[in-house]
Amino acid sequence: MAEGKQQRLDKVLAHMGLGTRKEIKKMVKAGHVSVNGEAVNDPGTHVYPGRDAIHVSGRQIEYREHVYLMMNKPQGVLSATEDKQAKVVVELLQPEHALFQPFPVGRLDKDTEGLLLLTNDGKLAHQLLSPKKHVPKTYYAIIQGTVTEKDVKEFQQGVTLDDGYHTMPGELKIRRSGPRSEIELTIYEGKFHQVKRMFQAVGKQVVYLKRIAMGPLKLDSSLEPGSYRELTKEEISLLKRE
Repeated sequence: MAEGKQQRLDKVLAHMGLGTRKEIKKMVKAGHVSVNGEAVNDPGTHVYPGRDAIHVSGRQIEYREHVYLMMNKPQGVLSATEDKQAKVVVELLQPEHALFQPFPVGRLDKDTEGLLLLTNDGKLAHQLLSPKKHVPKTYYAIIQGTVTEKDVKEFQQGVTLDDGYHTMPGELKIRRSGPRSEIELTIYEGKFHQVKRMFQAVGKQVVYLKRIAMGPLKLDSSLEPGSYRELTKEEISLLKRE
């Protein structure tokens, strides 16, 4: 719903989660709603959302067109809005956020944890997912196999995946090297299972994967897997600048 256009009052109130259109019609007709200080009893009254002052039972309604959420996606949940078999990320949302019908921006594999952005702002999602933008994504991973400086150099050149595709350069940092290594990897594209396939290309296996950053957005360390919060105004501004 665009803020600059006139909309039916009942549609605006339904969009803000104040009930079904039927419930809202009853509420309006009962005289519980005012617009710019005047009581309104016609649910079809046209208003300017975000500009007109709308009160319901004396409480001012703050109109929002978009919602921006940061989730720590847990393992076993799909980055999707619906699936016949598996649980999907939007099922983890509270009703006041679900009513905006946000969708995941990009995807994390079912067994991958970490930062997932959900929004109903299609323009921003398109910008962040555009292959031309090369928005960086950083992952923490546990690797079966000893990760070495040789791997760091190979990733800097890009590696050739199993289908012959040569990746863009990736920035590999070794946190701990050993039979099970810990690393951070920043990539600038999003091929299917890319992180796992990049390590397969150098003879190693990802056993745990978590996205910790996307563009300027860093995963909030206080978020447990499966929990989420709204982005701050500063975070939204940073993303839009990206």
